[in-house]
Amino acid sequence: MNEDDTAARLRELYEHLRATEELPVERTANRWIGEAEAVAGDLADSDLPPEVVRERVGHVEHLLSQVDGTGSDAADEHVQQAKALVSTVLSE
Repeated sequence: MNEDDTAARLRELYEHLRATEELPVERTANRWIGEAEAVAGDLADSDLPPEVVRERVGHVEHLLSQVDGTGSDAADEHVQQAKALVSTVLSE
């Protein structure tokens, strides 16, 4: 795992999830996204060992897997981008 690339992806992951805050997101999806955002925010601002990063990104993956739709096309796009970033980080 290249630490600089991973750090940039984690920051981008957090930014995508944070971007949903101002959008009209369905309540249940909002809860899952909010939890994922909190974990992603911690990851974006920390210097953790790779195995801890992988574990926590796995938690974000689980949280986002609970989101089937948000009720907002823009929020859905941010969630899809976040899921893609999670997959990338986990495959590194």
